[in-house]
Amino acid sequence: MSEDDLIARHFAPLAGEGGLGLLDDAALIASIPGHDLVITCDALVAGVHFFANDPADSIASKALRVNLSDLAAKGATPRGFVLALALPQQNDLWLASFALGLKRDIEAFAFPLLGGDTVKTPGPLMVSVTAFGTVPQGRMVPRTGARAGDALYVTGTIGDAALGLLERQGQISAGQGGAHLVSRYLMPVPRNALAPALLEHAHAAMDISDGLIGDLTKMMRVSGVTAEVMLADVPLSAGARSVVVMDEALFTRAMTGGDDYEILASIPPQKAQAFEAAAVALDVVVTRIGEVRAGTEAPTFLLTGGRALNVVGGSYSHF
Repeated sequence: MSEDDLIARHFAPLAGEGGLGLLDDAALIASIPGHDLVITCDALVAGVHFFANDPADSIASKALRVNLSDLAAKGATPRGFVLALALPQQNDLWLASFALGLKRDIEAFAFPLLGGDTVKTPGPLMVSVTAFGTVPQGRMVPRTGARAGDALYVTGTIGDAALGLLERQGQISAGQGGAHLVSRYLMPVPRNALAPALLEHAHAAMDISDGLIGDLTKMMRVSGVTAEVMLADVPLSAGARSVVVMDEALFTRAMTGGDDYEILASIPPQKAQAFEAAAVALDVVVTRIGEVRAGTEAPTFLLTGGRALNVVGGSYSHF
């Protein structure tokens, strides 16, 4: 197939109204009066963010969902995305499965395809998504707004994906919980349902993509504050708990490994109860794990008994 044939067969049927049937070299997004446009971009590379032999539909879903997670943390409503796909080889069955994964999430998250580019590469498979969302004007939830006294919350459970990668590599065995850990590595669950509660209540928020400890440290640093976190309060799934309970090194891996794509939020204390109630109404589990403190030193992460967990390099880094 030519590139035009490939696009017409697999991607044009997925295009939203602004994608103009993928017949043009640009998309058109209608402006919404009183709203700001939020833009984010994430690239995924085979051998770095996923295994080359992962199911094509799960690769597509992960590429969309890591971007949806960024929009969720800003309190943004998803409006659409553009896709860049670099293929080492053309495989029609693989592309059909990849397009099916896109279709499922396009429908599930009301997140239409607007356009993009497809190229051949001598290197590994690469998928890059640029996502667009909107927030009421002037109300995007920043990473930089955490204030002393705020309560710190996370959504969902932490560390599943990092441990799921180890399970996938055969380095650990979580028994019956292993399948859950691997599924969380393959396909994150973006918390877009929580966006209205973040808009209403949060001083600051970010998605946890490179590990809780590193990302929380980053958010405190750019906000000009510090924090105290009770690691015993950090929510773990049953599968994660089964492998970390006797191994502090694995617990540290869970707290510093990437691919959680949960939300970290800084909530003013007077709004904490309302935030928790809103999360319940939106069917998103949130857990309070600590407090923002005045100061510029690194945050303190306390284990049971008050001992601080000392970590060298608290997050995943590409370089």
